[in-house]
Amino acid sequence: MKRVTKMIVSTLLAASLAVGLSACGNSSGTNSSSGGKNNNTAPKEEKITLSFWGISTAEPEKSEMEKIIKEWNDNNPNIQIEYSGTENNAYKTKIKTAIAAGEAPDIMYSWTGGFAQPFVEAGKILNLDEYLTDETKDQMLPGALDNITYDGKVYGITYGQMAGALYVNTELFDQYQVKIPTTFSELMTAVDTFNQNGVKPMITGMKDLWPGMWIYDMIALRESGSQLSLDALNGKASFTDPAFVNAADKIQQLVNAGAFGNGILGMTQDEAEAEFNQGKVAMLFGGNWMASKMESDSSMVKGKIKAVRFPASEDGKGDPTEYVGGGSDAMLVSADTKYKEQAVKAATYLAKAQAEQGYLSGINLPTWKYDSLDQSQINPLAKEIMDNIITGAVGSVPVWDIYLNGADAKTHQDLVAEVFANQITPEQFGAQMQDKVNGN
Repeated sequence: MKRVTKMIVSTLLAASLAVGLSACGNSSGTNSSSGGKNNNTAPKEEKITLSFWGISTAEPEKSEMEKIIKEWNDNNPNIQIEYSGTENNAYKTKIKTAIAAGEAPDIMYSWTGGFAQPFVEAGKILNLDEYLTDETKDQMLPGALDNITYDGKVYGITYGQMAGALYVNTELFDQYQVKIPTTFSELMTAVDTFNQNGVKPMITGMKDLWPGMWIYDMIALRESGSQLSLDALNGKASFTDPAFVNAADKIQQLVNAGAFGNGILGMTQDEAEAEFNQGKVAMLFGGNWMASKMESDSSMVKGKIKAVRFPASEDGKGDPTEYVGGGSDAMLVSADTKYKEQAVKAATYLAKAQAEQGYLSGINLPTWKYDSLDQSQINPLAKEIMDNIITGAVGSVPVWDIYLNGADAKTHQDLVAEVFANQITPEQFGAQMQDKVNGN
């Protein structure tokens, strides 16, 4: 991918060489060994501990992760997993710093695509080709490893894929006789109708930046189509293309029509979701994991929400079935771990268990086959997304902060926030994206 620069790779390599390859984050020690798998295998009688870092800090993710690890530890007394969880945004900084310093854990959560690629190119992530068996791969869905494959080699085990959905409160839509929108003009009509009746049409937590970015990226996909979006992200097309300018314009049409009400620039996504789950807002666009809270026992909208595709753009080039998302969550193994074979085995277990448990609860959409799961136990909104948004789609594009790297991802989020705040014009947005992201 174009976004990975030589400077990033050089910095990672230089930092790791400066501090050496001893990883203090690994409670079992992480001295590198240059031999084959046999040379990196601990004696069977030796009890080892594998350090694992992830982002499961909030409920229900935290309890599910603790349950998964406990089951492994109970069944593998000589190979114990020690987990450390960090909040999403803080984790991004933590893992980048640790990898650059040669202090990565044995196993680590990572986003796929452009986020993981610098680690791979710096030689700090274990290539899994000699460890993943055909039996394991056969248990995964087609394309499950595509976004964690670089130069034809697999460097991680995915467990979750993402998909953006427009969540609609059917109770409010029915009460005010509003049609669930399938086109952007119908969306604008719905916004107007809800405003006239004193109901907030939509909500998003712009203080966290990424939620508004999800909305822009989705509209950009409707305007451009997946190929043009990917071409721009890879520097093969310009962000000044009318499709990306029009997407920013549609954001401002929504803002200026009062779609989000007041105060979203200072609202966190947790606050936005809480308001939606209290039944006060008609629509919310966001990731599939939000389904778990909507269907929780504490949610006032449980059983009232429907997950649908984001409305099509009448003048856009995108296919209405395309979605923002794709395989995104993976387990990586440090190239410096002393216990490579055991770490891969544990990472595979973690990935499969999270794929299954996450789908049941609505946190993740699986990249592993799920035919054996009790379909009646699957979160109904997650099943809607899997059946009605992912199945039958002709294409998808990852959210841009996963596809882009480092400063480019932050630049995109910041520029989208300026669009929401009406601080820049759509044309300025396109020009600055091209200059700052594709111009470096």
